[in-house]
Amino acid sequence: MNKIRILVVDDQNVVREGMVAILSLQPDMEVVGEAENGLQAVQIARKTKPDVILLDMVMPYQDGLATIPKLKEISSNFRILVLSSFAESNRVYQAIKIGALGYMLKDTPRVELLQAVRDVANGQASLHPSVAMKVIQDFNNSATNENSISEHLTRREMETLRLIARGLSNQEIAMTLVVHERTIAKYVSSVLNKLHVTNRTQAALYAIREGMAAPAN
Repeated sequence: MNKIRILVVDDQNVVREGMVAILSLQPDMEVVGEAENGLQAVQIARKTKPDVILLDMVMPYQDGLATIPKLKEISSNFRILVLSSFAESNRVYQAIKIGALGYMLKDTPRVELLQAVRDVANGQASLHPSVAMKVIQDFNNSATNENSISEHLTRREMETLRLIARGLSNQEIAMTLVVHERTIAKYVSSVLNKLHVTNRTQAALYAIREGMAAPAN
């Protein structure tokens, strides 16, 4: 079994060391590095090539928002899960807009946080429920309404978008629509392009805001 390789980034030693201890106990996870700030995170990520980067937002020298694009410059395959004390919708939206796939709060129960790491590692969006509701209320996109979406998305793309908003992976969507997973990957890529968004989290939030799906837990 291939383990999920994780880089933990937090300037608070107690928080960082606690996260490392929790993650290290999981049979399907491996902590490949620790960083105290964004500058260190970029350096260590370049060397270790983690699957998931657990990233704090508020840090000295270089904060989370400044770090995300620099990490994406190294590899677009990095899956970034923000773990923050703050749930402000603007901060969350900015993190998602520039490449974060998930956003959880530091008071998230351990079981839910571990599941969020696994979801993000599989390319699925993962948002703390309270965070999701704040962002949905303020989320804006270049498309104006569902009617305009309908004019540009095919029926299968609309179905795919609704299932993305429910938190399903490509494999699960393929099983639901009874098509090959490679076909779903093409649908997802087309949906992101037509909605002018960069990841599944943004697409899911758009669909939820437009009433196309209920928020996933």
